[in-house]
Amino acid sequence: MTLGDAISRAVATDPTAGANTARVDAASASVRQAGNGPRPNAGIDVEDFAGTGPYNRFNRSQSTAFYEQTWERGDKRVARIGVAQAEVEVARKRASIRLLDLIAKVQGAWIDAAAAEAAIAIAEERVAIAERLEREVRRRVGRALDPLFAGERAKTNLVQALTARDQAIETSKIARRSLSSWWGGTEDFRIDPKELAQLKTVGSPSGANPDLALVTAERDVADASMRLAESASYADPTFRVGVRHLAGDSGVAVIVGGAIPLGVEGANRSNLDRAAALRRAADAELAVSRLEVRRETERLVADRARIRAEVTRIDAEILPTAEGAAKLVVDGYTRGGTAFTYLEMADAQRAVIDAHTRKLELLRQFHQDGVRLDRLSGRYIAAISGQEAQK
Repeated sequence: MTLGDAISRAVATDPTAGANTARVDAASASVRQAGNGPRPNAGIDVEDFAGTGPYNRFNRSQSTAFYEQTWERGDKRVARIGVAQAEVEVARKRASIRLLDLIAKVQGAWIDAAAAEAAIAIAEERVAIAERLEREVRRRVGRALDPLFAGERAKTNLVQALTARDQAIETSKIARRSLSSWWGGTEDFRIDPKELAQLKTVGSPSGANPDLALVTAERDVADASMRLAESASYADPTFRVGVRHLAGDSGVAVIVGGAIPLGVEGANRSNLDRAAALRRAADAELAVSRLEVRRETERLVADRARIRAEVTRIDAEILPTAEGAAKLVVDGYTRGGTAFTYLEMADAQRAVIDAHTRKLELLRQFHQDGVRLDRLSGRYIAAISGQEAQK
């Protein structure tokens, strides 16, 4: 189970994909709705059809059938469409971020599973060392070269090593099960832990941060909302044309009329102030987000460089030295001399195991930091875009 396989399976069965698509569709529908202007009105007025004196019957009534239309000014329709289109981009960016978050979680789970698989090999090496030591100690105790407690100590260390191996196997099984839960599978697969040893070149990510893209899209919504608020400062006149029937004179007359709201600019001042404040807040939020992304990226790059240097030193200096010292102590101990004790031999072997364990933890942290860098740079945005294009 490669990392690419795990990501593909998780993305293919992502239960939130339908919700993300629905949100984008809803925002797209808002664009179409924003293109609709004020609808015309058709109506009828009936006057003087009841009253007292000469108005007690319909013979003095007046009825008017009319058509009424409001004329939008200030490019209100364009402004509405601009806001709706900006909100579509926000919906798309949020959908991409949700998918990137899913991919990051799968990456982290895969790395944990690979590290757990690698820990089994270290645990088995520890068992092999403990079995060898237990045999040598038993032989030396039988020849009265070591005290009885050394034999018991060796047996205890062997039991501890066997227990640690069993725990490592169970931990690996749990980690694989946790990984497969992202696509509803089982833990019946294996991961090649050698992929953890591949340390990529340390450097700053070159991709665009998806969170900054979202904040930028939200700022664009604030800009569009500002233009919409400005367009609302223009009064929209309403024009009317109709036909009036005069029952008393048995005549028909054409009427025209119009109306325009007063004091629109003053009444819209608070909306303008609100839109301007939201745009300033969006600009400030974008500046803060850029700073935070840069800081985290620099920290992760520095940590990965430090980890890589330590892993290189473990491979070049610590492991060869520890393994060489362990070989010398074991060889001297097994020859039957008294220059080395069981405790010295056990300590030498433990140093080797500790170096391997430390290296594995560093490799796991290196790749977990890489997951965060991938998330910050939007590394899988291209793959997501390709999948959306195929839908």
